[in-house]
Amino acid sequence: MADHLVNIKYGILFLLYLSAVGLQAQTDTTQLSYEEYLNNVLRFHPLSQKSDLLQARAAARLLGARGLIDPYLEGSWDEKNFDEKLYYRQYRGRLVFPTRMGVNIIGGYENTDGIFLNPEDKTDDLGLWSLGLEVDLIQGLINNERKIALERADVFRQLTENEQQLVLNELIFEASTAYFNWQLFYEYQLIYLQNIAISEDYLEATRSSFENGEKTAMDTLEAFTLLQEAITLLQKNEYDLVKARQNVENYLWFENVPVLLQPATVPLRSEDPNLDPLQNIDSLDLSNHPAILQYANKIKTAELDQVLKREKLKPKLKAKYNALLATREDIVPTFESSNYKWGLSLELPIRQRSDRASIQEGVIKVSELSLDMSNKENTLRNKIESRWIQQGVLSDQVDLFNQYVNNAQLLLEGEREKFQFGESSVFLLNKRQEKYVQAQLKLVETITKMKMTQLEYLFFSNDLLDSFN
Repeated sequence: MADHLVNIKYGILFLLYLSAVGLQAQTDTTQLSYEEYLNNVLRFHPLSQKSDLLQARAAARLLGARGLIDPYLEGSWDEKNFDEKLYYRQYRGRLVFPTRMGVNIIGGYENTDGIFLNPEDKTDDLGLWSLGLEVDLIQGLINNERKIALERADVFRQLTENEQQLVLNELIFEASTAYFNWQLFYEYQLIYLQNIAISEDYLEATRSSFENGEKTAMDTLEAFTLLQEAITLLQKNEYDLVKARQNVENYLWFENVPVLLQPATVPLRSEDPNLDPLQNIDSLDLSNHPAILQYANKIKTAELDQVLKREKLKPKLKAKYNALLATREDIVPTFESSNYKWGLSLELPIRQRSDRASIQEGVIKVSELSLDMSNKENTLRNKIESRWIQQGVLSDQVDLFNQYVNNAQLLLEGEREKFQFGESSVFLLNKRQEKYVQAQLKLVETITKMKMTQLEYLFFSNDLLDSFN
């Protein structure tokens, strides 16, 4: 109940946060940080809530397995009346207490009457009580369906925990990818807007020079054409930005209702959100990775099946013993050592070809799962190591492109001064501007690649969920 109230409080604040922009002027913006965005995803996204149901399903499976050792009552009533005679009346009842071992504790009561009753079933008017055991002496004594079902349920619980972590890990990865793409095209948008502003300044300067007789009409037309190209680039990016924004909205929910971003909501700048630093690749341990544990749990389940199959190769030898408690006139059952009933039953299959074939198939299944687990571990390790190496390369590229942007900006400013003094042309100025814009775009793209590579590293190494908790 407390968690539900916390979720409602958080959701209301988040909705107010998203809608606050609507009260501002269209030119104002409100930034949606990466952390706030992911908090909403983890709290309210349907897949996040669905992952919680996995634990409930595991608890239900365990409850069902424990039900196999629940005590139960049995009873029967048989009566025959014919030609105004009571041929027989037989009532039998048992209370059975199953155990994890191949032992059942049984308490019973029977009461019979009738003129044609089998003598061995005859009881006095107060009936006959019994208390005894049923024991599987060979097959089912140590390993049986009840015990294996309980162990399977525990393995299933571990399996669902791993599955839950994988679902959340993938959800964070996909939601983060959507946010970074939105961030990328928003950064592009700012660069293209700056490009338009610079082109407009050039056009105004060229017009003034034309009116003063310093530039030709062709120079003015060229400057105008460059402005049109800048506007075209912006419009093309706006299409991609809308798609990226809508993809982000796919991950925003509150109380099972999708939430839409207000028009003026924007992501943080690309240099602002940072993931946790990468761990040392030398300390990489995949033994507790949920994808690997999933295979380990599947192997454990298959091995439990094998135990049960091998158990069925054994002979069935069942022993029964019941102490008989006679009821006297004081209605209190009494025990005498000479009053008992016992028996043995034996079942010995001859060839057992079906059971042996099933065991062979189980051995093959375990081998297949073991090979799949080894392959999965090797694939994960290679992906993690490659992302580690790529991260270092991209980090160096970011430094290089930062210098490239600074140099391109200096060259553009120098060319602009030359243009103001009539020592340059619109064509050369446009080339400098184009290089500057391309350098900015490349820097933003590389920063995004670096974050995506780090995101993939955390995703493959299963550290993504822990980095946000």
